[in-house]
Amino acid sequence: MAVSTSEGLEKFEDMIVRAAESAAGHVRAAKAGIGAVIFGQDLIIERALITVLCGGHALLVGVPGLAKTKLVDTMGTVLGLDARRIQFTPDLMPSDILGSEVLEESPGGKRNFRFIPGPVFAQLLMADEINRASPRTQSALLQAMQEQHVTVAGARHDLPRPFHVLATQNPLEQEGTYPLPEAQLDRFLMEIDVYYPDLEAERRILVETTGAEETKPKAAMTADDLMAAQRLIRRLPVGESVMETILMLVRSARPGPEGGDLGKLIAWGPGPRASQALMLAVRARALLDGRFAPSVDDVIELAEPVLKHRMALTFAARADGETIPDVIGRLKSRIG
Repeated sequence: MAVSTSEGLEKFEDMIVRAAESAAGHVRAAKAGIGAVIFGQDLIIERALITVLCGGHALLVGVPGLAKTKLVDTMGTVLGLDARRIQFTPDLMPSDILGSEVLEESPGGKRNFRFIPGPVFAQLLMADEINRASPRTQSALLQAMQEQHVTVAGARHDLPRPFHVLATQNPLEQEGTYPLPEAQLDRFLMEIDVYYPDLEAERRILVETTGAEETKPKAAMTADDLMAAQRLIRRLPVGESVMETILMLVRSARPGPEGGDLGKLIAWGPGPRASQALMLAVRARALLDGRFAPSVDDVIELAEPVLKHRMALTFAARADGETIPDVIGRLKSRIG
């Protein structure tokens, strides 16, 4: 007996719902596992998880001592990923990140080059104080972030899957740093500000991290679970109202008539990659919240971390005391 088109569609939809429920359970368990080790940073954890669920990279901006390094280490354990860390310094060379070829001599006297992979060959890479490295070294990481492979001595080497970079930047010390170029900033799906914990969170930090025993992170997912969730997110439906809100918000964040009076304050704004990032991010946030379709509220919540590193204000606007978060806030207020 032939199966009707409607029955086949229902089975397909049921399969998607079951997959979404399973992925949502894994993701919520991962969030809880990270939150059991990192205290008082729920919003940071959520946004870092959203970034990874979208298959993207994040730039964590915050002063020293706010558990940025610990967050990446914990995420690696909880998500079941091979995590590594690179401390960026002015003398760091591209080969220190990518790896290099060494000349080896076999017992028979034959000489061959052998590639020794660098720390970039990880599933979750922490680039600590990324703006301290030279532009040459930053460009080496840029290729890895964008193309998922590196080229050494003319040979292509694919990176492991999944591959995510969580870079950190100290907003205070700018002496001896190299500002990230706009092309590299645009490769980060989000810029996540890391703030000080509140009083209760800091009290919990004191109690639980200075005793004889400290809570250790436990695996809640595997790399395969994560990649399955990433594939699922791209299949979640997005309503027309959400899509129109994303387009309106991103296009109004550029100089020109679509921004109205605010457009005159903007020197340059986000490109289509920002729309793509926001489209994926709202789906991931919905899944993290146990929903199977995003809402306009998701767009409003994620607009600032997705857009702010992709914009610049005019000199006159900055002289008048305008800031990018303020401009984005006014753009969001236009959303009905």
